[in-house]
Amino acid sequence: MSIKPWKILESNYIRPRIRVDRCELPNGKLFEPMVMEFRTWAVVLALTKDQEVVLIRQYRHGAQDVFWEFPGGVVEDGEDPLEGVRRELSEETGYTTSNLIKVGEFYPNPANQSNIMYAFLAYDVEKTDIQKFDEAEDIEVHLIPLDELIAMTKRGEFLHGLQVAALFHALAHMNRIH
Repeated sequence: MSIKPWKILESNYIRPRIRVDRCELPNGKLFEPMVMEFRTWAVVLALTKDQEVVLIRQYRHGAQDVFWEFPGGVVEDGEDPLEGVRRELSEETGYTTSNLIKVGEFYPNPANQSNIMYAFLAYDVEKTDIQKFDEAEDIEVHLIPLDELIAMTKRGEFLHGLQVAALFHALAHMNRIH
């Protein structure tokens, strides 16, 4: 027996980028999942020459808390994810680099989101610019040794699941997974 996609009978948008699909399941039953059509995201584990990670802290309203994160954000329509993450790194932190490598690609929540997230690794980042925030951003920039970030993750202090997934991809690329 193979798993089959659901047949979409009807789609209704209840808000821009939020739709409810009326689906017929392979067993004939009907189901109405909600889908959020988020745009593509990209984040970067950015390392300085001293092996410090450029991390940001910002408030996330869904969880109503402040989180440690990698710089990143929405990839603009028509923008390459690598260029999008380069732009976000500069805007959010003022750090830049020419040494960016894609290390992962994954769906943040395929049950009800349609977007893809890209994870990048950057080496030899340098502070060359000032931060340029979007209107809803209030961001602190911190430099944390890579080993301390790993320890923070083990202690449950680096809690954003998508960021942890990006960390895993970066560490795997660096052969730091044991």
